[in-house]
Amino acid sequence: MSLDGDEPVRPSWDAAGIHGLHRMREWDTVTTVEAPGLTGDRSEFVALSRDEFVVEEGSDSVEPLAEAVERELAPPYRAEAVRRNGELWAVAARRITVVTLPGVSGEEIELASQGDERTLLIDGEREFGSLPALERPGNVVRARRIAGETWEMTVDPL
Repeated sequence: MSLDGDEPVRPSWDAAGIHGLHRMREWDTVTTVEAPGLTGDRSEFVALSRDEFVVEEGSDSVEPLAEAVERELAPPYRAEAVRRNGELWAVAARRITVVTLPGVSGEEIELASQGDERTLLIDGEREFGSLPALERPGNVVRARRIAGETWEMTVDPL
């Protein structure tokens, strides 16, 4: 289609709405590593320290993957890895904030606080009270259990 019948109408890439918005970066580091002997084709794990890992999927032997990540990123972090070819793996990781919450039940928490109002959800159910370790006025704090009393926490403004 054209305006004058001869030339097609082409978008102007500098026009508002055409170029879009910059997406937030999902990973803090992405790398490849040779990992001989690593079983499976996929791995997901959390590194709490240089020698403490919580494997959520795949082989328990994530040390070669973690060593590659830790050339660029110190724990704690969440990582995902996929086998690319033979012993070659691609690994991506992002920093996380870890908090200890003793005696808290459930697997997921959401705490929103604004002024004197607080909304606390544990596994989607409304609870009364608060969790001082998660208090961030004017924010929504989400926590997901990693293992035991260790939780991954994110903070987003209201």
